[in-house]
Amino acid sequence: MNETLNTVDGRSVLRMERPLAHPPGKVWHAITDPGGLSAWYPFPATELDPRPGGTIVFDDGAGTMLKATITELDPPRVFAFSEHAPTSMPRESEDLIRFELRPTPGGCQLIFTHTFDDRYAAASYASGWQTCLVALEFLLDGRPFTPPEGNFPELHEEYVTRFHLDEGTTTPEGVRFERQLTKPIPTALAALEAADWPSAEYHLSAGTGHGARLVVTAADDPGTALPEWRERINEFVRRLG
Repeated sequence: MNETLNTVDGRSVLRMERPLAHPPGKVWHAITDPGGLSAWYPFPATELDPRPGGTIVFDDGAGTMLKATITELDPPRVFAFSEHAPTSMPRESEDLIRFELRPTPGGCQLIFTHTFDDRYAAASYASGWQTCLVALEFLLDGRPFTPPEGNFPELHEEYVTRFHLDEGTTTPEGVRFERQLTKPIPTALAALEAADWPSAEYHLSAGTGHGARLVVTAADDPGTALPEWRERINEFVRRLG
């Protein structure tokens, strides 16, 4: 795994690289042609105006429609667009999606970056993009792709650990933890009510669409509470599945 998560100008930047055994021109078509893009991107592209400032319309056919604006277009090297987050994701504003293709002797290197606001969503985004980029590779190879079943929670938690998203922060009152879950609110709430936790406040809200968002605050000494609550919440997530 070569994925990284950094902060640039106050925003989170997820970076993923993939060596592709195909020339830049072929990959360029797969990421800029509406048909090619729709075959692996999270949402089908119903419109794409290939020019700087041009509009891309994504429509899942089930009521969710997103509009994006092309911010960079340098064939066959750089393609980027700014995507306005849907109302169901109030923690986000304008996400920037960027593809860069660098020629290599065997094809090209894809450098994918996603710039966003909600850092605690990074594991969810990375898990989803990993699946999408595998689908892109299958498309380029001419092979049918079937999304893997049952491994999303495990992959998600690998990214939580890799990006240190299970670490808490101190507050004037004690400690605070925020965690994206892979289960919906009713499932998480039932598990929380059954958990034998010491005194703490917790709140569940809608997350990235892959599950609920959990916030835990506790009025404890940070020196001992940070590692104790980190392990307590990690154990809760493992039991949640």
